Amino acid sequence: MSLLGQPAPDFTLPSSSGQSVTLSSFRGEKAVVLVFYPLDFSPVCSMQLPEYSGRQDDFTDAGAVVLGINRDSVHAHKAWAAEYGIEVPLLADMNLNVARQYGVAIDDRGISGRAVFLIDRQGVVRYEHVEATPGEYTVRPEQVLEQLRALRN
Repeated sequence: MSLLGQPAPDFTLPSSSGQSVTLSSFRGEKAVVLVFYPLDFSPVCSMQLPEYSGRQDDFTDAGAVVLGINRDSVHAHKAWAAEYGIEVPLLADMNLNVARQYGVAIDDRGISGRAVFLIDRQGVVRYEHVEATPGEYTVRPEQVLEQLRALRN
């Protein structure tokens, strides 16, 4: 199931920032990069999310906000973010409903797969990449930034 060219499924989830985040609240303002990842404190995720967080200024300059999403609780997100210096909001999709809407839930394992979705300012999915397995991390922040810059030209 591809969401490319489709309106992004809307959602509201609790965030590590202490507030709930609603996807559609960014419409007309910013592009959104959704980064689905399996688990806080796991080795690959502990590389991926700090990389995205470290490029946050670049994403901001490109007119986008980065949101991390997985099934861990807000409490786990806060602890992980503090330990790894992650500054992007981490959203708690504890029942995997949002992961299911985006076609990335791995229900038999109770996690989401690793995936990136780029949603333009109008709320349309313009880029998506779902890793073949949750342990893979092939799409780096720079590649997503390139996609984002291409949207603006």
